[in-house]
Amino acid sequence: MPRAWSEGVQAHALYVLGVAAMALSLPMDRFDGAGEALTRIFLLLGVLAVWRYSWGALHFLRAIVYRAFVFPRMRARADRAARAVAESGSAPHAYLLVTSFRISGDTSAAVYRAAFRAALNAPGRATVVASIVELSDQRLVSGLHRLVCGDDSNVDLIIVRIAGTGKRDALAFGFRAIARREPAPDDVVAVIDGDSLVPPDLVIRCAGFFRSDQRVGALTTDERGQVLAGPLFQHWYALRFAQRHVLMSSMGLARRVLTLTGRMAMFRAGLVCNPSFIRQIEFDWVDHWRFGRFRFLTGDDKSSWFWLLSHGHHMIYVPDVVVTTIEEPPSPGFLDSTARLMTRWFGNMLRTNARALALGPRRIGPFTWWSILDQRLSMWTSLAGLVMVMLVGLFMAPIAFLYYFVWILASRYVMTMMLLGARPRVSIFYPPLLYFNQIFGAYIKIFILFRLHRQTWTRQNTKLADGFGRARLLLVNFSSTALHCLAIFSFVSLSAFAVGLLHPPTYWPMFYESSLLVNLCNGSCLP
Repeated sequence: MPRAWSEGVQAHALYVLGVAAMALSLPMDRFDGAGEALTRIFLLLGVLAVWRYSWGALHFLRAIVYRAFVFPRMRARADRAARAVAESGSAPHAYLLVTSFRISGDTSAAVYRAAFRAALNAPGRATVVASIVELSDQRLVSGLHRLVCGDDSNVDLIIVRIAGTGKRDALAFGFRAIARREPAPDDVVAVIDGDSLVPPDLVIRCAGFFRSDQRVGALTTDERGQVLAGPLFQHWYALRFAQRHVLMSSMGLARRVLTLTGRMAMFRAGLVCNPSFIRQIEFDWVDHWRFGRFRFLTGDDKSSWFWLLSHGHHMIYVPDVVVTTIEEPPSPGFLDSTARLMTRWFGNMLRTNARALALGPRRIGPFTWWSILDQRLSMWTSLAGLVMVMLVGLFMAPIAFLYYFVWILASRYVMTMMLLGARPRVSIFYPPLLYFNQIFGAYIKIFILFRLHRQTWTRQNTKLADGFGRARLLLVNFSSTALHCLAIFSFVSLSAFAVGLLHPPTYWPMFYESSLLVNLCNGSCLP
């Protein structure tokens, strides 16, 4: 994305001066008798800030350590292993599995052209597997193969036609097509989404990690977005990818990233050809105490991630390889698009979260386990500050809103500056977008937590039937709403206790104060 005015020095200087002016103009003597309440809420917000920001700072520091010290050594070992393999003439066979459905012709042409070029540059033989639905895509892919690779290249093409039943089926059929080729265990399989442009040196830069460390089962890379929408969407996607870069780098230090993105992830061929791996991708499910057993429609990347995590394989992050994703929001409206995207992303996360936690810290590592647990905690802690400020502002001191507004502008700007460790420039729109992601994202997570069975694609109208009868569906929907309301009520009540709006009862119930119970408690009725 070209440099915008909001990313320039002048814009940042105006932002800092504006926030400083607002902070200096805050009234210090108009607390309306609520000075003690404001002191308490500032203390509580400080405790929350220490908790949340120390966790964010830890990820930031771990990301720097990984990219500056740990990964360069990993890169050097991988490059040495790749050179040794190339000199021995036993370079791995690279399979590039591309899935596409209902994607524009221009995007599909760019994606397959990039995949064929990466296959041509592979050190050994390569095969592009196109898992498609429509005949027009088959003609497009075949034509591009002849145009880019020619007839005498070392790049083969396999076309797999499916019935448009979803990405999970597309991947499973593609994996089985690769398995029939009987690849060597150390061959590699890159799974590429139909809107992702891989770099020409993808295989050269990534395959060596599988040879240098036999514990590596999969890897994923950095991503940048080519956003087909307005400036607000462009800044939002840029912010999201910058945050992803930091988190992935931090988790890369633990050798277990928290997701293997469906945009581009590379696997060891011996693993993706495992029948149990293919079955988990094709038919993944979870047993829930209210919903019973339900299949996963979306989240194939979470299924592959969980299979590798539960089998003890390392999943690493390669920050110096960049995949460009073509981002087209699902609807013109910003709020509607972000809601639909977050619903899919967070739903995939929460449906896999509990079973990943059940693996335990000894099996997957304490930092990875705690990071997975934090996915559940953060949806509540992210809202705690706003809820407490709203309670104090509405019932005690309205000036609390003003103080909180300045705090948000200042603290989110500091977080924005930290992202300069991940990207060369940041926008002054990032602070409000950071807060939007925090609050709106937490709301979406909590909503989904009580409705895990609801799943839809953002690009397609594909839905998975829940199999509930009418009576059971009414019961499930009622219980979801009831539990959701109970959780929100409990959360707000605890927040009200924390800020001093509610107090524990100072008297015992009347039945307890009857003379008989009082005498019993005093011991006067004892023989």
